[in-house]
Amino acid sequence: MTEQEFNEILDFAVDREREAVQFYRDLQKDAKFASQIEMLKELEDMELGHIEVIENIRRKRVSEADIPTVPNLRISEYISADVEELDFSYPNILIRAMKREENSFKLYTEMSQKFPDGEISLLFRKLASDEAKHKLLFERLYDDWIRAGN
Repeated sequence: MTEQEFNEILDFAVDREREAVQFYRDLQKDAKFASQIEMLKELEDMELGHIEVIENIRRKRVSEADIPTVPNLRISEYISADVEELDFSYPNILIRAMKREENSFKLYTEMSQKFPDGEISLLFRKLASDEAKHKLLFERLYDDWIRAGN
């Protein structure tokens, strides 16, 4: 993989994260309660952190050892709600976030399979793994909320 190809892939990933930042900023405008706005701001900050992670990959590359196996609770996959129709309650914000991370995970996984170049595939697998970690975070928060009897 050329340096230009590597950087183009990372630019694509950064653009996806910037879209996520904007997604949470837009949700903040629609939120009705301070606690919702605060949570959405935290999610926005998390996405900004993802950009930093990607930029670190740009500087040091990625190896097989950088790709952990991430458990999948599959909560997101079992939720069939149209996220655009959901209100801004705590569980629905988590569902929106889970679905967004699930879609990013699927995209990067598909991309990793479409490129025969081992380094490009490895890079997309790393990005998919990072999205799986984010999805797991939201699934655990959602699971905790359900277990609390809500």
